[in-house]
Amino acid sequence: MKIVLEILVLLLTILYSYLESLVKLFIPVTRKSVSGETVLITGAGHGIGHNTAKVFAKLQSVLVLWDINKKGVEETAAECRKLGAKVYTYVVDCSKREEIKTAAVKVKQEVGEVTILVNNAGVIFPADLLSLEDHQIEKIFEVNILAHFWTTRAFLPAMIKRNHGHIVTVASSAAFVGVPRMIDYCSTKFAALGYHKALTAELSAFGLNGIKTTCLCPAFVDTGFVKNASTRFAPLLAQEDVAKKLVDGILIDKKLVCIPPHIPIIILIQMMLPERALSALNQFSAIQFDAKTRSRSIEKDK
Repeated sequence: MKIVLEILVLLLTILYSYLESLVKLFIPVTRKSVSGETVLITGAGHGIGHNTAKVFAKLQSVLVLWDINKKGVEETAAECRKLGAKVYTYVVDCSKREEIKTAAVKVKQEVGEVTILVNNAGVIFPADLLSLEDHQIEKIFEVNILAHFWTTRAFLPAMIKRNHGHIVTVASSAAFVGVPRMIDYCSTKFAALGYHKALTAELSAFGLNGIKTTCLCPAFVDTGFVKNASTRFAPLLAQEDVAKKLVDGILIDKKLVCIPPHIPIIILIQMMLPERALSALNQFSAIQFDAKTRSRSIEKDK
């Protein structure tokens, strides 16, 4: 009898959730204020991190900017200060756990507790599996996913005490599909999306509903990290547009920000296709970019 009641409650909750979502389509979305919130952004010296910092600066947030490139992070800070923001900069190599821990202690001492954490730092080495070097594989996992663990473990305890905060995971549309010559990158972004989902579930299980999470999954972004990138299903995205949409998602506590928004539909279609059709769709999508590859020699060996 108990299981019957539990199933009934579950079905009613699902129905209520659908009705709630339908009603919200016709109600203006309320954006939260981040004025005075302390926002830490990793990889803030370039690309999405640089532009995200500028958006938060306009919203009067206190900025803590991390990057391995001192010149880049200082340039970002200078632009944000011109916008009226209070900015602190730190040179941090996010591939090194001890540097992250040391920098986190300094931030707490010099700035205070971080309330919005944007795990944005990332690297990419476009190459097929056999062309990748061992240190590149290790590096991409250290920066693209392990760093998320170290930063979150450093700043989450204070968020838990107040049941207030926001943890942002910058992933990629590569978190949903396998892309040739991006095996290492796709693996880390699959991991980042899984990290976001599991962290979200864990915070909910602990009743910490005041700590929000957001995951960003854009298609190719024009950051210069990947040369001559293109695909039929999405245009090359401007850094400024991606940053603005990310912050918009944060302000409304959106769990998943996909750019362009039709990406999840493509993923759903791919999940339903037979292998031959999936292969044909992947070829039709015409994902292209410059990469180091041994494909020709592999073909000859066959």
